[in-house]
Amino acid sequence: MNILLVYPEFPDTFWSFKYALKFVRKRASMPPLGLLTVAAMLPAEWNKRLVDVNVTNLTQSDLAWADYVFISAMVVQRDSAREIIARCQEAGVPVVAGGPLFTDEYEQFEDVDHLVLREAEATLAPFLADLERGEARRIYTTSEFPDIRQTPIPLWELADMDRYATMSIQFSRGCPFNCDFCNITTLFGHRPRVKTASQIVAELDRLYDLGWRGGVFFVDDNFIGNKKQLKAEILPALIEWRKDKVGMAFSTEVSINLADDDELIHMMVDAGFTTVFIGIETPNEASLTECKKNQNKNRDLIESVKRIQRAGLQVQGGFIVGFDSDPPSIFQRQIDFIQRSGIVTAMVGLLQAPRGTRLYERLKREGRILSEMSGDNVSGSTNIIPKMGLATLREGYRKVLDQIYSPRLYYERVKTFLQNYEPPRIRVHFEFEYILAFLRSIYQLGIKGAERAYYWRLFFWTLFRRPKLLPLAITLAIYGFHFRQVCELHVL
Repeated sequence: MNILLVYPEFPDTFWSFKYALKFVRKRASMPPLGLLTVAAMLPAEWNKRLVDVNVTNLTQSDLAWADYVFISAMVVQRDSAREIIARCQEAGVPVVAGGPLFTDEYEQFEDVDHLVLREAEATLAPFLADLERGEARRIYTTSEFPDIRQTPIPLWELADMDRYATMSIQFSRGCPFNCDFCNITTLFGHRPRVKTASQIVAELDRLYDLGWRGGVFFVDDNFIGNKKQLKAEILPALIEWRKDKVGMAFSTEVSINLADDDELIHMMVDAGFTTVFIGIETPNEASLTECKKNQNKNRDLIESVKRIQRAGLQVQGGFIVGFDSDPPSIFQRQIDFIQRSGIVTAMVGLLQAPRGTRLYERLKREGRILSEMSGDNVSGSTNIIPKMGLATLREGYRKVLDQIYSPRLYYERVKTFLQNYEPPRIRVHFEFEYILAFLRSIYQLGIKGAERAYYWRLFFWTLFRRPKLLPLAITLAIYGFHFRQVCELHVL
């Protein structure tokens, strides 16, 4: 059996880092972890190929080779997924689809032959058994949240690893919190299910054996959802593992209550974590109450961020405008908060309502759902009718992006962060591509770019004040170039 695993294209979005990746000659941020994990669950004797449309083309010869195409996608990849499915139909290749897009919108894909929904650990085996008997049904789903301690090591060797900036692994699924706009608990439940320390070490060993020395992103929606096992098993194992390893700095997503646990922060830093993404959402307390983001309430959010930064973790932040409780001043308040916090990578989006969330159900009852959500956090699109009015919301949103990614405010924010940040001591694997990226930044940002004056001010300030942080400063300058391109070319 020949199985072609196909990953659809991402549009130019905030997290695609398309314009930044060109500086290091990479094609995509990460390979498709879900598909590579599914590949490891398929019979070993089957032939498998991966085509990630973000790094290579899907050819007619690929389709001619395949007995089945397995496709997985997120909502933001919807358009590309439809194109791929249409090509498979034309070529007469049956399609097996799974992942968040198809789990949420399976009824929109009548042309898919088999839908293996929710988590593959629970639904793939029944499909494969029926397929072997020639009795495969069209839809396989479950209400079960499977034990991921049996999940195999992904087949990373199917990916052209040189084309990616980062690898990814997963420690847990599920989140203990209950934010009403988030569909993570709908998909994965409230009780975080975790892998064992030996699983995580085995996955890292496999990446290391394949020659990977770059960054590794833990894709958990809340890495600290199970603090007990994290402190007792996972982080000690990671600290031990990296004692004789060079490279592989880690990043992940956490909740803001990380700031309340100094021991946990320092263990994460010792284990090799350098960056965390946190859903800040809004500085407006009423809006936090509205969306049930209780873990963010009754605290000094800026001080929480700075506490994490001072300990050695860069904080990336998610922000939302468009809550019913947002006052007219929310746009300027978001700008002020982002600047004061030193959150350089600040993803600001309009409120969207994913299917399956309490927000979606409430707004549907109120007749305020316009369409399916785009899945693009910073395109300026929303699938709801906001209380403040769509025109007002979009005008304010445009103001936020124009401000926070203008060269002046962006470079000020980088400096604010670098002044507060204490970098961890991690032995980094040096690549010649870093030197080339630096030289490209000089040309693109320091000579050609409209921000050249700000670039050189940051360069020399960092060189004389925080010289060890100069590589990070250049990296953040390159990120800023990407964010500006996305905002100018693709937003609203």
